[in-house]
Amino acid sequence: MEEKNQKNELIAYEIYQPNDMPLIPAPINRPWMDNTPKRFAYRCLPLTIANQAGWFICNPRSFSARWNGGQKLGDVTIVFDESPPDTRITSLFGQGTITFNMPFLFRTPQGMNLWVKGPTNWPKDAAAPLEGIVETDWTNATFTMNWKLTRPGQLVRFERGEPICMVLPYPRNLLNEIQPVKMPLDCNQEVSEAYQRWSDERNEFHAKIRDGDEDATKRGWQKDYFQGRDPGADRFEGHQTKMGVKPFSNPVRNEDE
Repeated sequence: MEEKNQKNELIAYEIYQPNDMPLIPAPINRPWMDNTPKRFAYRCLPLTIANQAGWFICNPRSFSARWNGGQKLGDVTIVFDESPPDTRITSLFGQGTITFNMPFLFRTPQGMNLWVKGPTNWPKDAAAPLEGIVETDWTNATFTMNWKLTRPGQLVRFERGEPICMVLPYPRNLLNEIQPVKMPLDCNQEVSEAYQRWSDERNEFHAKIRDGDEDATKRGWQKDYFQGRDPGADRFEGHQTKMGVKPFSNPVRNEDE
């Protein structure tokens, strides 16, 4: 009987040696963000935190795909840059999808699911990643990663080494235990006043930028949230500016094993 994973471990059992499908911590960088003027996209802390929230599985082979708009398996054509074709990448389900077979069987701690998704904030023209949530604390079945081609006739490129899957653990009953409540902002005076201060300062800063204020132009953007504080308030002690996602390690084995 399998021992339950009680530790705070995410285990990736290698079904076969996946040398060409690396499993790596998701980086902060995104190519489109690098190309924004003065890399201003990196000023958005929620964006950069989300970029790093999980692990990438990367594409093993460069190929092009085209969908003719039909629903059958043969309605998607996949052409690899090099022969022979890679049997891990196919049109398995039809419906204009491309399927990647994953080389890992994951195990999460008890009560923890695995959210299987596309790489966060990594858009691909004419293709959309399909997401799933898997109960990886008990199942011995692996999963596939699927991309839906969205524009019939459009040639879509998948380059070797680009991320095609992102995984992150997610507590199974978290949403079930959350009690959603909606109420007017003015029913909480403290929160309402704090929001108004933030809104007023933001509007004032943008007005200064429009008017060419030298100090505001030099600052370029307000850094309150990035620095973990509201206007006029102390820094929030638990503020997070980066993720500490660890790479997968190879455990040291005894010689007798």
